Amino acid sequence: MSGSEAPSPVRIDRSAPIEGEALSLEVRGLANLPVPVVVRQVGSGTPVVFLHGLVGLNDHWEGVVARSRHAARCVLLQVPLLDLEDDDCSIDGVTELTARFLERELGGPAVLVGNSFGGHVALRLAIGRPDLVKGLVLAGASGLIEKSMVSDVQIRPSRGWLERKIGELFHDRSKMNPADVDRAFETLSNRRQARAMVKLSRSARRNHLGDELHRIRCHTLILWGRHDIVTPPEACDQFAQGIKSNKVVWLEDCGHAPMIESPDHFASALVDYVASLG
Repeated sequence: MSGSEAPSPVRIDRSAPIEGEALSLEVRGLANLPVPVVVRQVGSGTPVVFLHGLVGLNDHWEGVVARSRHAARCVLLQVPLLDLEDDDCSIDGVTELTARFLERELGGPAVLVGNSFGGHVALRLAIGRPDLVKGLVLAGASGLIEKSMVSDVQIRPSRGWLERKIGELFHDRSKMNPADVDRAFETLSNRRQARAMVKLSRSARRNHLGDELHRIRCHTLILWGRHDIVTPPEACDQFAQGIKSNKVVWLEDCGHAPMIESPDHFASALVDYVASLG
């Protein structure tokens, strides 16, 4: 991955973390197109960057961040995945965009915390850009086994279909936010964004990391919902077998979105892990 493009015009003030303020930054990746990302930053100390999944938002990390901000500098990175174009709209493209963000805005290695597609991006960076990765936390990461949300995607998905598919992300469906269903319905009713969803999902499924996991150098925390049916427990077992140095923490009564269903246990394990890095 290359970092040859000119720096983006807005930079985070590393000396004074912005408490809760959302910043809009511009990053250029493989397609050399301006991609507006939204960044929120709270706390101080070791930088911990949170990477969301295909239908994720920074908001989905709020419960974990609220419980761990005392122990780390929490940086939430929201990439408009379904608005990406050309080469950016792929697992390679999102990995490159994230690498350039880390290089230019953080200025040093960070702990990467990734859920689902975001976990896949974090894995690729730990493998290909270890200079950017101080630590790795995986939660329902793709890259080995995944039941794709778009396996039976509809051209114009009904709200009922989306409610069922998003419901599969949770063990306790009462934790599902109806606003996320409304947002997904609006987004995937847009043909261009629906195509981007399919393209990103397929590129991730083609990028199997089984033969690459041994290259991960950093000690890795693997947080997994015991009842995850999207990236099932076998995926967690395979990550643990492939990554040389790791610790597995199972989150009970939890599905594919443990940061939403179990923020207390997620944050507790994360804080202990960050402290262990020194």
